[in-house]
Amino acid sequence: MSEVQTLPTDILNARIKESIAASGEELIRLRRHLHSQPELSWEEVNTTAFVCSYLDELGIRYRKTTPTGVIAEIQGGKPGKTVALRADMDALSVEQIDKQLPYASQEEGKMHACGHDAHTSMLLVAARALNEIKAELPGTVRLIFQPAEEVAQGAREMVRQGAVEGVDNVFGIHIWSQMPTHTVACSPGPSFASADLFTVTFQGRGGHGAMPQDCIDTAIVASSFVMNVQSIVSRTVAPRHPAVVTVGKMTVGTRFNIIAEHAVIEGTVRCFDPATRDHIEQQLQHYADQVAALYGAKAQLDYVRGTQAVINEESSARLVQQVAAAAFGEQVLYEEEPTMGGEDFSFYLDEVPGSFALVGSGNADKDTQWAHHHGKFNIDEDALATGAELYAQYAWAYLNR
Repeated sequence: MSEVQTLPTDILNARIKESIAASGEELIRLRRHLHSQPELSWEEVNTTAFVCSYLDELGIRYRKTTPTGVIAEIQGGKPGKTVALRADMDALSVEQIDKQLPYASQEEGKMHACGHDAHTSMLLVAARALNEIKAELPGTVRLIFQPAEEVAQGAREMVRQGAVEGVDNVFGIHIWSQMPTHTVACSPGPSFASADLFTVTFQGRGGHGAMPQDCIDTAIVASSFVMNVQSIVSRTVAPRHPAVVTVGKMTVGTRFNIIAEHAVIEGTVRCFDPATRDHIEQQLQHYADQVAALYGAKAQLDYVRGTQAVINEESSARLVQQVAAAAFGEQVLYEEEPTMGGEDFSFYLDEVPGSFALVGSGNADKDTQWAHHHGKFNIDEDALATGAELYAQYAWAYLNR
């Protein structure tokens, strides 16, 4: 991590630190409850009710969003700006492998395999700490408990329903198993890539496998496309603009002795640069058309834009670094390379400045180093306090800046 101008420790709120430190067991209880009760995107009904119940206990005002999700506010005792803190809530269609865990998923085929249970728990405890000092807050803290991040739809819908209206700055956290526990990464500039979906459908002419001369075999057409499409990145995109084109699924054919009449290919495109994104979409159309023409087939490309790239605004990212160094010591600051993963937090950053931090939770001694979206994914629960305090201290520091 580049040199950070550390804030004096008195810029932090001592009562926040004490509150978070005293909430260790509460953090684990909340996270384990949510982990055992995972709900998929747009199905977070019980999770929404759980969040609302906790906010009711704290006396924090909120409103439910449609169909799921919560937007709450802690109104400070002094006038000032508004900072938003975001946590996502949805789980994945992943079967948990470690079923012996006392808090293992109780829903077959569903699992919090990306850490959203941790995010929600950390923000709830951060809300508790901030609510305890609300008389001292110079401004307002908005709490966004967001559904449907995993399908890249929730943030856009929360924005549509007013999540960032009147907000001056927005901050989010993602637990990150590829970083050691008690580390924090938040560099200015690109953090997560844009993430798009493409589908290419080839139309040929089927027939008997013994009579290929009468057919247009889409198995060959699709295979040719898959083999050639990687040259879009390797030969038409400048190396200084990283990009990934991945074909993840190909459906072709119905029987061993029937030449396939249709083929459908699905894939994803990841990059950071908007011009590169436009170029790759155009090239996918070009490659599909040209490969189809070579064999006498027809091609149709459907390109769906998912998340934008997450680009951390510089002053916000620097403030995260300063807060983390002041709260935990400069040794926690970690230099993590931008990831080609997607995150719909980008839709908040389209509206207001802000930043998105990674909080390390990887610990091989606790078997929490598994990749996100894996059936053995888990987190080192010692990371929960780091994330909760970072949420709360960032809001305090921003409003007092």
